Amino acid sequence: MRGPDTQQAHMFSYLSPEQRVPQDHPLRAIRQLVDAVLQALGPQFHQLYSWTGRPSIPPEKLLRALLLQILYSVRSERLLMEQLDYNLLFRWFVGLNLDDPIWDVTVFTKNRDRLLAGAIAQAFFDQVLAQARQEDLLSDEHFSVDGTLIEAWASLKSFKPKGEAPTPPPDDPGNPTVDFRGERRRNATHASTTDPEARLYRKGPGHEAKLAYLGHILMDNRHGLAVCTQVTSATGTAEREVALGMATRLPGRHRVTLGGDKAYDTQAVVRMLRTCRITPHVARHTARASAIDRRTTRHPGYAVSQVRRKRVEEIFGWLKTVALFRKTRHRGVARVGWLFTLATAAYNLVRIRNLAEAVA
Repeated sequence: MRGPDTQQAHMFSYLSPEQRVPQDHPLRAIRQLVDAVLQALGPQFHQLYSWTGRPSIPPEKLLRALLLQILYSVRSERLLMEQLDYNLLFRWFVGLNLDDPIWDVTVFTKNRDRLLAGAIAQAFFDQVLAQARQEDLLSDEHFSVDGTLIEAWASLKSFKPKGEAPTPPPDDPGNPTVDFRGERRRNATHASTTDPEARLYRKGPGHEAKLAYLGHILMDNRHGLAVCTQVTSATGTAEREVALGMATRLPGRHRVTLGGDKAYDTQAVVRMLRTCRITPHVARHTARASAIDRRTTRHPGYAVSQVRRKRVEEIFGWLKTVALFRKTRHRGVARVGWLFTLATAAYNLVRIRNLAEAVA
């Protein structure tokens, strides 16, 4: 018998978003981890908000929404609000009922900036690591470090001499014609008018120069979880300087190993690591004399570190494809670093869920 094509809307619904989400949905395990993290951050949230005035967007709901934007590759917060309006899965994860109104995108952005001022992303990241440590997924012996290029949200046309008076464009104001031929542009003399903190940087020989930042990650070799993140201006020495800074914050007091690529194979870096009781398991440079000798390479653990250290590229790949961090949508080291840390925490959540399912 053919069923009728009835399209009259029901006046009442007795189903909640909780009933619509399958019990085996991947977001359920992540939601449990996130709820535990947000509960631990409750006292820190109290310090950011006043006891008087209008109620703001609950920080717990705001962070859950930002995690959804990362996990589902939503390009903008305006599209995120649109998804929250009609997507039952998104409403369930954030904690909204079907009748709850959706926030204005401008209000959402301003409330997010309040969490930026409170360094909530780093606190959230630390609590996720605490969950991993509770599940015995972290070690305190073997680590790897690496950096990646994050393209800035600024055009090369905005890279102009410092102190130059603004002049009206001769043609299209939105996309003027600019001739760079014969002009030598350097970070010392030029700056972007769109994002002054971005730096002109070239990844290597044969690559084009871009306005960019550098994202750095320290990874635990046991299960490939990120244990430390940082975003810096794009300079030729930033990777090595950040690696040394992260090395001093490694857990434990016993000797540990730190893997890395050839960029870290310098006399200064290797000497500093050994001073900090860290065995440098960095790849040997073949184009010049290497600072790594047989004292390190003769041990079988060195070969293992050379295999494990490459897993940090999996984190960068996830951040650039899923979290859309190939080109950041924000400006300034502080804001880009805040979102980079939150996105890396989202990666750790997915990784913890996958590891738990593999064990089960």
